[in-house]
Amino acid sequence: MEALGLDEKHKKKQSQNNYIKKAFPVLGMTCAACAVSVESMLKSARGVYDAGVNYANQIAWVEYDETVKPEELQNVMRGIGYDLIVDAEDSQQVQQDAQVRHYEQLKKRTIWAVVLSIPISVIGMFFMDMPYGNWIMMTLTIPVVFYLGRSYFINAAKQARYRKANMDTLVALSTGIAFIFSAFNTIYPEFWHQRGLHAHVYFEAAAVIIAFISLGKLLEEKAKSNTSSAIKKLMGMQAKTVNIIIDGVVQEVPVSQVQVGNTIVVRPGEKIPVDGVVSEGSSYVDESMISGEPIAVAKTKGEKVFAGTINQKGSFEFKAEKVGGDTILAQIIKMVQEAQGSKAPVQKLVDKIAGIFVPVVIGIAILTFIIWMLTGGEAAFTHALLTSVTVLVIACPCALGLATPTAIMVGVGKGAENNILIKDAESLELGHKVNAIILDKTGTITEGRPVVTDVIWADTNTGHDLNKQILYTMEGQSEHPLAEAVINHLKEEGVITVRLAQFESVTGKGVKAVHQEVPYFIGNKTLMDESGISVSQDLLIQAEVWQGEAKTVIYFADHKNGLAVIAIADKIKSTSQEAIDTLQNRGIEVYMLTGDNKQTAAAVAKQVGLKHYKAEVMPSDKANFVKELQSKGKTVAMVGDGINDSHALAQADVSIAMGKGSDIAMDVAKMTLITSDLNMVPKALKLSGKTVNTIKQNLFWAFIYNLIGIPIAAGLLYPINGFLLDPMIAGAAMALSSVSVVSNSLRLKTAKL
Repeated sequence: MEALGLDEKHKKKQSQNNYIKKAFPVLGMTCAACAVSVESMLKSARGVYDAGVNYANQIAWVEYDETVKPEELQNVMRGIGYDLIVDAEDSQQVQQDAQVRHYEQLKKRTIWAVVLSIPISVIGMFFMDMPYGNWIMMTLTIPVVFYLGRSYFINAAKQARYRKANMDTLVALSTGIAFIFSAFNTIYPEFWHQRGLHAHVYFEAAAVIIAFISLGKLLEEKAKSNTSSAIKKLMGMQAKTVNIIIDGVVQEVPVSQVQVGNTIVVRPGEKIPVDGVVSEGSSYVDESMISGEPIAVAKTKGEKVFAGTINQKGSFEFKAEKVGGDTILAQIIKMVQEAQGSKAPVQKLVDKIAGIFVPVVIGIAILTFIIWMLTGGEAAFTHALLTSVTVLVIACPCALGLATPTAIMVGVGKGAENNILIKDAESLELGHKVNAIILDKTGTITEGRPVVTDVIWADTNTGHDLNKQILYTMEGQSEHPLAEAVINHLKEEGVITVRLAQFESVTGKGVKAVHQEVPYFIGNKTLMDESGISVSQDLLIQAEVWQGEAKTVIYFADHKNGLAVIAIADKIKSTSQEAIDTLQNRGIEVYMLTGDNKQTAAAVAKQVGLKHYKAEVMPSDKANFVKELQSKGKTVAMVGDGINDSHALAQADVSIAMGKGSDIAMDVAKMTLITSDLNMVPKALKLSGKTVNTIKQNLFWAFIYNLIGIPIAAGLLYPINGFLLDPMIAGAAMALSSVSVVSNSLRLKTAKL
């Protein structure tokens, strides 16, 4: 493939706008360094303007000239050992199936590696002098290293091809050298015996390294395979078929056949298939996926409706205005895909270190061999070989490899104990850096469902119990989304139903019914005024107070007088203010974004002590606000619970979903709070800080061990006191360093959040 310089590409892009931007699932990536290789190769491919790879969700996005065929990009990837899914109808499913197959293969390899490593370790540690012990260990080690662990050697070779190194390089190098050295000592022990030295073997080290690191990769793959696809669930919200009026007849057709201008019939409980405008009928529609608000919205002639939202009890017809990829839901799906794919692949800290560490260790081993050959005298070759192998053995990646995963495993466990589910290491690494946090209102700061907060009955109300029964019965027959709050409130009081003679819904105003020839009304102030009902001054004053608190007020009256006023609101959680105070006291800027109106947003912000808030925001507005804060250098956390939050969650540096929220929000988010307690958010950020400190401590000890151990292994002390480190002692030191790293990680269990 022809490579293009970046400057040339940008110039060409400016002069030619016929380019395509598309996301492709990638197969075969096993580490963050793989993502770097895939990205660099895609960027250098002919006709590609830009590309990015997200290792976490195994997706590559490519911006390329329309003359380039996706199959060309696929061939580039296959040339370096990876693959792109470019022509499958359901590429997400193909990728998921491939990941499941990979997990099952890895599981089998890991189980066998552990099973074979146990007898090797037992012989190597307790029965090293048994007859044919070395031969038995070598026979058992061969399949572990060269068959069950072959992927580490293959991946190391891929990295070497592009002059890169990662943990796979360290694993392949240390296990390969340990095996070759041990095999030589098993087949030809006389070489060392003639020189007065014992022929040590390190088969157990090679086998156990493969087994342990395979186990770590298995746990990582399990976490990936158990994570549902947010995109797939969003796509599942789209209606599959639609009822269209054709020549006066309702016909059911696939949603893909809908065209702009078609008249569509929506029945009770159905999903709205495309965006449009109501032409006939009326109903209430649950638009929580867009606005995040739990109260269904009244839809009458001329009102807009959106794909993926759910019709309630009424029926209506509407004209299609936006279909296919132009609908609001399709745009949300696209935005989530782009936000997830646009993040630069997180190069794991250990992989970064390994990139420098591996060449340095190899260089030291080679330098050690050369120096001993030049200055070692009669035993020059013996000492040169022993010291260089000892350097490679003592630089085994166990401590380095365990430094990050053990701390993260304990951190994840500690989070689970505190009702914080953590899906990946990236959120733990970034959480402590958060200096701006965005909170959704509904379901995050508030309970997420409307409830009756207050009821006041008029002093003139004589038949109190009967009136409650009439109110309960009327609300039971109402289609209004707030009726359920009143029903639940009265049900708790044990109110029973009565028989109504008539019942009528007045769209946008309320309902009216007749009981024992007396008309009764439930609704807003407009309905009371139009029906000539007198409402006492006390009730009106109280209603005004509640409206100032952003509560919805419902009036209940007979044909003459107002009988009661009822306040309904989405209650603020008892822990919200405490959590917000804690975050603000730590110097974190806290923002509230909501699709609700400005009055409600202001009232909620005032009650919880928030200075920063924005109302009437769409899903894309939330994500744009995240980008705006990020452009100012902020590390942004987003906390939400709805489908409308999914784009912002995907865009944020740290994403946290409330456990009682939508599945899609939980899939996109990297952390999920099992409880609805907002106090878990500052605890999650504190846990991040403690985990990162533990990782740094582990890496410090792993490096101090290497900093001291490698020079001694190279023979630094030999000119001073004649001491040469035995490879067997180097192996023991290596094990001790691993134990110290694991022990330090376990200290996280006792940490207070």
